[in-house]
Amino acid sequence: MADQHKRQHDRRRDSSAKRGYGYKWQKARERFLQSHPLCVKCHAKGVVKAATDVDHIVPHRGDRKLFWDESNWQALCHSHHSEKTASEDSGFGNGTRAYRGAGQSF
Repeated sequence: MADQHKRQHDRRRDSSAKRGYGYKWQKARERFLQSHPLCVKCHAKGVVKAATDVDHIVPHRGDRKLFWDESNWQALCHSHHSEKTASEDSGFGNGTRAYRGAGQSF
């Protein structure tokens, strides 16, 4: 059921490139993860786990300045990023709520 809901939500979303996650983002993400290789949430729990995702601590919601503000980025493992995203989107896009954690083309 959750997978079906996510697929429906994904069909309604713009492409990742239209949301700002194109080539420029991929390069910035790669550079950030090279200099921040560990998940900050795991590290806070004493666990060493590689970061795979760059998260916007405060959701940018299309704000280009906030999107590119590296002080608003954190390195997370995929499971922590998915947990945070689901929390912010109330389960992939059904309203919004704040994450209770530790944070068009551009």
